[in-house]
Amino acid sequence: MREIRYLQAVAEALNNEMKINEDVIVMGEDVRESLRGVTKGLYNIFGKDRVIDFPISEQGMIGCGIGSAISGLRPVIEFQINEFTFFAFEQLILQSQRLRFYSGGKIKIPVTYIVPGSGARGGISGQHSDNPYSFLIHGGMKVVIPSCACDAKGLLVSAIRDNDPVAVFLPTRVLAEKGEVPEEQYTIPLGKAEIKKTGSDITVVATGHCVNIAIDIARKLEAEEGISVEVFDPRTLLPFDKETLEKSISKTGKVVIIDDSPISCGFSNEVAALIGEEYFSKIKAPVKIIARADVPVPFSEPLEEYVLPNSEKLEKAIYMLMGRTNA
Repeated sequence: MREIRYLQAVAEALNNEMKINEDVIVMGEDVRESLRGVTKGLYNIFGKDRVIDFPISEQGMIGCGIGSAISGLRPVIEFQINEFTFFAFEQLILQSQRLRFYSGGKIKIPVTYIVPGSGARGGISGQHSDNPYSFLIHGGMKVVIPSCACDAKGLLVSAIRDNDPVAVFLPTRVLAEKGEVPEEQYTIPLGKAEIKKTGSDITVVATGHCVNIAIDIARKLEAEEGISVEVFDPRTLLPFDKETLEKSISKTGKVVIIDDSPISCGFSNEVAALIGEEYFSKIKAPVKIIARADVPVPFSEPLEEYVLPNSEKLEKAIYMLMGRTNA
């Protein structure tokens, strides 16, 4: 099978959906020029009526997307920077996410929000380092974080075809990575997790780029220490695949969660609470959480590394749960 980059898989999925369905349109700031590559070439193919540049107003952009969705279109809205979602929260949550409920199900809002560049990546400070998906989960919005190129294509197609708003976060640290991706259009169901690596001693729940960290550590510990680590990738944070997680925990009995969003009121704590409430009888040790500290990401790269989840912290947590002292 061919290998393409993560970002290419995203662009391919969007291009194909626009060819298949004339109701799919693209909105955003500088989407015609495609500064990040998500919408590369779309303007030349589909023209000004389906690839729409907006002025710098996230509220206006989201509001127009909601209206377009109500009228029967399927808008795909690209944010240039993940923090820009903060400017549009009233539209995202009170309007986009809730209008279907306000209308008793009569109105559908099939909007896809693409949020590239999520998370810190070295010295870009607190203005451009957030992972705001926990806020959207709190508001009840479907949230997807593909960890590889194959997942990125299949999940984006499912998001575009869904009749509810879906936020798709594209982690900076994996955008350039290559992976096997089928040429044909395919879907990966929202709410279906995947075991990225099987194991029997401990389960690591990982999101986004942290999945790669978990896989690397799992392979290292298996080769050097004989520790068998299973890596669970939820892929969709809401809805969450509880059944697959329960099967993994029933096998291993020990869990570490690694997630690149703040620990307080974050996704990692929600998973830990789920395990404690529903699967308490299946676990053999307290759940360990590796997440970012509850502070803005510092400009200093050493300090940034200190507050963010990383491979060293994950390896140490696995050793602790396994009762090892050589971490």
